[in-house]
Amino acid sequence: MNKFLGCLVFLSMTTSIALAQSGSDSPYSQFGLGDLTDQGVGFNKGMGGVGIAFRKGNEVNPLNPASYSSIDSVTMIFDAGFSGQLTNFKENNKKENATSGGFDYVVASLRVIRNLGFSFGVMPYSNIGYGYSTSTSLSDVNATVSSSYSGEGGLSQIFVGAGYRVLKPLSVGFNVAYLWGDYRKTVQTSGGTYVNTLSKQYEADISSYRLEVGAQFEQAIGKNERLTIGATFSPGHKLGSDPLRRIINTNSTISKADTTTFTVSDGLELPTTFGVGLGWQHGATLRFGADFKMQQWGSLSYPADVDGGYALKSDLLKDSYALNVGAEWMPNPMSRRLLGHVRYRIGAGYSTPYYYINGKDGPKQLHLSLGFGVPIMNGYNNRSILNVSASWQHRSADQLITENTFRINIGLTFNERWFAKWKVE
Repeated sequence: MNKFLGCLVFLSMTTSIALAQSGSDSPYSQFGLGDLTDQGVGFNKGMGGVGIAFRKGNEVNPLNPASYSSIDSVTMIFDAGFSGQLTNFKENNKKENATSGGFDYVVASLRVIRNLGFSFGVMPYSNIGYGYSTSTSLSDVNATVSSSYSGEGGLSQIFVGAGYRVLKPLSVGFNVAYLWGDYRKTVQTSGGTYVNTLSKQYEADISSYRLEVGAQFEQAIGKNERLTIGATFSPGHKLGSDPLRRIINTNSTISKADTTTFTVSDGLELPTTFGVGLGWQHGATLRFGADFKMQQWGSLSYPADVDGGYALKSDLLKDSYALNVGAEWMPNPMSRRLLGHVRYRIGAGYSTPYYYINGKDGPKQLHLSLGFGVPIMNGYNNRSILNVSASWQHRSADQLITENTFRINIGLTFNERWFAKWKVE
C-alpha cells in the first residue's frame, strides 16, 4: 500500500511537467479543438500508433483499457515520454521551418487483484499553436490591409482506468478522464490612416470529462501464435463550455475603441468515437497490429461568425477516419546478448481531417515511423525499456499549405518487481 501511495504522489509531481505539452506550430490547429494527439505511449509511437488489440504484461497500453488485465502481478510499471519536432511549411514557392517539443505523457499501471489491472496517468488530448499573417492591397484608398492570425492552448486529460479478465479469452475495461484546458485565438486586421484596426478574439475555457470503454478477445491459433481482436468506444457529449467572440474596433484617427462581445452557451462538444483493431503475435519474437478509428464530428455544430454575430453552425466539421498498421520484431528473446532482446519497430498510418476549410476538405495526413526498444540491464533490473522512435508526417490539400513534420520520441518504460515476495534461504 505504501508503494501504491508513492505511485500516486509520483504522478501528482509529474503532472505539472506533463502539462507542458509538445505543442503545435501548425496553422491547421486553429480549426475545431486543435490538432488531436495520438493518445499512445512509446511503443505505440514506434509502430505507427497501433495498439487497440495489443496486450502484454510488461507495458501500459492506454489505447485500449481492456489491456490492463494483462499486467504482470508482481510489477509496477511507469512509462514517461517526451518529443521534439521540426516542421517544414510550404505554400507556392515559400518555405518556413518551425521547431517545438516538450513532455508528452506520464502513465502507470499495476495489478490490483487477480484478473484486475489498474492504470492512471496524464497526457494531452489536443494542441493549438500557430502564428502567421497576410496582406491585401486596397487600390481605391491606396492602402494595404494586413491581417495577423495567432492562437495557443489545448486540452489535457488526467485519467484512471481498469481492465478485468471476464473469461480466459475475454477482457473488458474503461478509462475515465478529467478533461480541461482553454484556447485563445486572435485575428487582427490593420491598415493605414483610412482603415480602422479590427481585432477578433475567440476564447473558451473547458472543464469536463471523457469516457472510453474497451474489449479484447484473445485466442491461441497455433502452438506459438495468438490472435487478438480489440474494440473501443467513447461517447460524445457537450463540454459545458461557453465560447465567446470579442470584437474590438479601433478608429485609427481618434484612437477610440469599441468592444462587442458575443457568447455561445454550451457551444463545444466531443464526438462519438469507435475503434477496432486486430493483433497477431508469434511467441515473444514478432507481433503485428492494425487499427481503424472513426470520429463522428460531422453531426456536431461549431461556433462561427454568422450574419455579424456568433452562433453554432453546421457543416464546419466532418467525420474523420484513420487506419494504422505496425509491427515489432525481437531477434532472439532467449539470447544472453543485448542485441537479441532489442525490439525493432515499424509503422504507417493514413487519416482524414475532421474539419472543412472554406467549404473544402482539410489536409489528409500520411505518417511513417521507425523505432526500437532497448532493454535496460543492470544488477537489479533487466525489465525496463528505453523506447526511441522517429516519424515523418505529411499533411497536404489542394491550394493549401503543405506540412512535413519530422519528430523524435523518447520514452522510458520503468518496470520494477515491487510486489514480488522475496525468500531468504
